[in-house]
Amino acid sequence: MVFPIIYAEEFLLHDTGRHPERAERLQAIANLLQSSLWAESLDWQTPTPVEVRPVLPWIEEVHTAEHIQRVREIAEGGGGLLDGDTPVSAQSYDIALLAVNGWIDGVERVLATGTPAFVLARPPGHHAEAQRGMGFCLFSNAAIAAHYALAQPGVERVAILDWDVHHGNGTQAIVQSHPQIAYCSLHQFPFYPGTGRATERGEYDNVLNIPLPSGSGIAEYWPAFESQAIPFLQQFKPDLLIVSAGYDATRDDPLAGMNLVPDDYGTFTGACLQLTSKILFGLEGGYHLSNLSESVMATIAACLNV
Repeated sequence: MVFPIIYAEEFLLHDTGRHPERAERLQAIANLLQSSLWAESLDWQTPTPVEVRPVLPWIEEVHTAEHIQRVREIAEGGGGLLDGDTPVSAQSYDIALLAVNGWIDGVERVLATGTPAFVLARPPGHHAEAQRGMGFCLFSNAAIAAHYALAQPGVERVAILDWDVHHGNGTQAIVQSHPQIAYCSLHQFPFYPGTGRATERGEYDNVLNIPLPSGSGIAEYWPAFESQAIPFLQQFKPDLLIVSAGYDATRDDPLAGMNLVPDDYGTFTGACLQLTSKILFGLEGGYHLSNLSESVMATIAACLNV
């Protein structure tokens, strides 16, 4: 099996300065994957250029014109802040468009082959709401990818599984009113951004939040994953599963307080593969470089069954 990685060095040009969400995250992941024993099984692909596939219409499906214009204007002005946590550099707008195209390329690849792929892109997206970016996120990559997938032949239902340590408030807010999209999140709670209570169920009972207390490890995650997340996704019967793959629930991550280890993500991935082989993984958080890169490696190793 050949495993596709969608990646571009341009993603390193989203310059956040002294910030947890920095270019070194992608470099650490790429370096570890390229030195792995199964590196020859990886198919590195560059995203479709925005000049070839104009991506704005898909971003406009989920974001307001005012939000898109604000990101563009900050970038064109040389950079600034969307909020206190979310820097925009001069090239960030263009890089964010390319990242969305990477997620869309991933959707196309998974649907064409019926096998998983990984989008190794930044900036991340799951905190970006329709009308604003926040939490390091500019555009809601996973929600845009889900909308794109539903426009493809034979795709009636798309599920999004978010295992980032932070609740994906943006993804949930965008998709909770869409009956063809389900959203499931396991996250530390109470914690940033303050959303993600178990009582939030979506307009069509299409949202499942699994809040977990600080300090949780695999002993707490796995029973919740097995007894709640998997049955929820199984019942929805998605034609495509998108994983908002954040790796900041590892015990060494500086921005959270959970106790997973990198191999645990291989366990989660294996469970997802029992549901469907049509899985698009897209990078969200994860700020301890070795934990992050090892966790991505565990995810892909489970897909390759190595």
